[in-house]
Amino acid sequence: MNFIYISPQFPRTNWYFCERLKRNGVNVLGIGDTPYDALPQEVRDAVNEYYYLDSLEDYDKVFRAVAFFSFKYGKIDWIESNNEYWLELDARLRSDFNVTTGVKLHDVRAIKSKALMKAQYRAAGIPSARQERVRDKAQCMAFIARVGFPVIVKPEIGVGATDTWRLNSESDVDDFFVEKPDEPYVIEEFVDGNIYSYDAIIDSKGEPLFESTTVWPPSIMDIVIEGLDLAYYVSAGMPEELRRYGRAAVKAFRAERRFVHLEFFRLSRDHEGLGKKGAFVGLEVNMRPAGGYTPDMMNYAHSIDVYQIWADMVSFDERRVPPASEEHCCVYAGRRDGVSYCHSEQEIFDRYGGDIMMCERLPEMMVPQMGSKMYTARVSDDDDAHEFIDFVETRA
Repeated sequence: MNFIYISPQFPRTNWYFCERLKRNGVNVLGIGDTPYDALPQEVRDAVNEYYYLDSLEDYDKVFRAVAFFSFKYGKIDWIESNNEYWLELDARLRSDFNVTTGVKLHDVRAIKSKALMKAQYRAAGIPSARQERVRDKAQCMAFIARVGFPVIVKPEIGVGATDTWRLNSESDVDDFFVEKPDEPYVIEEFVDGNIYSYDAIIDSKGEPLFESTTVWPPSIMDIVIEGLDLAYYVSAGMPEELRRYGRAAVKAFRAERRFVHLEFFRLSRDHEGLGKKGAFVGLEVNMRPAGGYTPDMMNYAHSIDVYQIWADMVSFDERRVPPASEEHCCVYAGRRDGVSYCHSEQEIFDRYGGDIMMCERLPEMMVPQMGSKMYTARVSDDDDAHEFIDFVETRA
């Protein structure tokens, strides 16, 4: 099997996917924008061959790299990046090289467009917030008259909270139209609740080989704008309604042979038209793993190897990793440079040293969302996770 992996060197732990594939006997061919000599040794060892490009944004160059591998090794069986940013690139390459194991270009818009997601949610019987495409101020104000302030406006196709606005008044609407980037936007009613994700590795029949849930803060946008500290955790268990909705969404979106990250609101109050407090509401569908170090946190929480489960899905279309021996909760807490906290790093290690799984500074591009430095710990349950977050992030 010939597997082309786009950007095996970034994010930092992406090479684990490649290493597990190579361990299974797959011919792993990397294409990335880091010079070979600058690659960490583990990335070099995880691929059979690496093709350097000065930019992955130039499709002609990426096309030629894939064509080179195709000429050298024969038919390409898989092309994947496991990265939201490169989903369309992956899909275009699959279409051009007739790679059938993944979404083709003509289908990718339906899984990237926040507007087109709504039809699939309805098909799956999953409630979701009311939404319209943004046209002009009059249409936005008419929408707001129906749903009330605040509302969220965000790019119809975008990654994370980039260029997302929360509008609390008509003057905010005016400011938005003055500063709005020249791209399609959607306007959506505000939903009050935490974000729960259904994370799963799906086989060729659309059945989950692995399932997990992560609890996120209500708004990454507020963290970026207000300079707050990010904290989230992989839970030891999964609410049954979330499991049911997650599996239904997988079927509706025809997610197959993928690692998926599906986001839902859990209502913190009764919401007319959506449900009672505690109910789940569809937010966004992402056909890739959760970002950052979340896959590693899944490993720590569930005492398993999600990279190997994914590689076995690719190689054998089955799970060969045994069930978890024990379940924990894995929690992430970030800090920002220039901020005073109640507890020093030494105090964190004095109290949690045996439970700390990761502690490192973050790449500059991740700092706005994730902080300057992160501490990740394995604890017993959700209550312990909140206690860890408070200890690490309470500001002086």
